[in-house]
Amino acid sequence: MSLEEKLRHSGSELLLDILQKTVKHPLCLKHPPSVKYARCFLSELIRKHEAVHEEPSDELYEALAEVLTAEEPTLCQRTYLLPSGDSVTLSESTAIISHGTTGLVTWNAALYLAEWALENPAAFTHRTVLELGSGAGLTGLVICKICHPRAYIFSDCHSRVLEQLRGNILLNGFSLEPDATAPAQHPGHNTHNSESPMVTVEQLDWDVVTAPQLTALQPDIILAADVLYCPEIILSLVRVLQRLSACRKDELALDAYIAFTIRNPDTCQLFTTQLGQAGISWEAVPHHSQKLFPYEEHSEMAILKLTL
Repeated sequence: MSLEEKLRHSGSELLLDILQKTVKHPLCLKHPPSVKYARCFLSELIRKHEAVHEEPSDELYEALAEVLTAEEPTLCQRTYLLPSGDSVTLSESTAIISHGTTGLVTWNAALYLAEWALENPAAFTHRTVLELGSGAGLTGLVICKICHPRAYIFSDCHSRVLEQLRGNILLNGFSLEPDATAPAQHPGHNTHNSESPMVTVEQLDWDVVTAPQLTALQPDIILAADVLYCPEIILSLVRVLQRLSACRKDELALDAYIAFTIRNPDTCQLFTTQLGQAGISWEAVPHHSQKLFPYEEHSEMAILKLTL
């Protein structure tokens, strides 16, 4: 049954219920989304309401009036509800490119990788996870809340992205370790709760990071999402993956999961070619079935599992 049909049968009761579960929801009031998004949502709801010839709703038009007079800030907040009933809230830029970087917003592959992680929590349980190019932090925060890693190392290279990332981690109730050099030595620093992972943020420029810095990380698993957007980045990524493997203190294989949106097949081909030349084996991860987060339906996304 379409929303119009439901409105025709339920009238104003359903409309008020929708408002209470969206723009009037306590999470939306505490962490307001983009003004533009709220304006578009309410305008569409009014259009559907008017299509069934119902009497105008004062509550609906009052809500729209509030956002029509509001100014769009440079930052907004997005809240993602998880199957457990928990949620992840992110502060993000309202512009795709801001401060010279695209890392201040959540991209589709991060949502796709987070969904895969929720279906495969055992891949992260009691393990140390290193995420390359964490951006706004969505994937890592979902894993930290649901998958019980021992430690999670967020990383990026842009100072503004790192500042926002630290804020998002704190916003979601985690405390930050001072560094990732020896997380097991700092058990008293994390006050979130006894089951929380040790969470750190590292400034990691793949082209200039030193061998001692990489050696200090010692991850059990590596993640990255939406980092295959140009040839130069792909070459840097493959090099840093090789160096992380070479810095391992044990002989165990190191798995990496790289999620990406297939925008240009040539870019994907370059990545797999570079992996082959580096001697890194890879396989495509089967598409998962559960779609939890809002991303473009027509986007073609993939996850590659690399064995380093």
